Amino acid sequence: MNAQDPDEILDIINERDEIVGSASRRDIHAGGHFHRAVHIFMFNSSGQIYVQRRSSQKDRYPLKLDSSAAGHVDSGEDYYDAARRESLEELNIRVEIEEQFRYGPVLETDNERVALYICYSDIHPVPNPDEILSGDFLNPKELTSNMERNPDDFVPAFILLWTIFRSRKQ
Repeated sequence: MNAQDPDEILDIINERDEIVGSASRRDIHAGGHFHRAVHIFMFNSSGQIYVQRRSSQKDRYPLKLDSSAAGHVDSGEDYYDAARRESLEELNIRVEIEEQFRYGPVLETDNERVALYICYSDIHPVPNPDEILSGDFLNPKELTSNMERNPDDFVPAFILLWTIFRSRKQ
């Protein structure tokens, strides 16, 4: 499915992550409804994280730097399956993933309850051009410094999730 299909059906959730309905992606975003999403941080054996620049065709945050992969959880899908699907759809890789935490829904995540997953691979992703303009592995300190210097170049949810992830690893 096209990740930007405005008619794709997503579950609406409450603040306890319980499904209370469903609606089109368009209506969920227009109405500010809580819904589910996943982000994946992919690290290589050198400890670098793969960071993507979103395609100019994205309706939310085009050309901004983002997590290695990210996307909505489809209606009836669980977080884990969504994360596996997104890593394949966006990066063309199959990897073992591990959930780190869930956060939100908050404004910085566009009212998404996000499950963050990490994975490790030395395979250089082959990004889906419909989703990703470019991407590369960055040193975590360099990424943090770039976020501090140029926050407007990043998707707000990525900054929030990276900050939480780093604080839990220290």
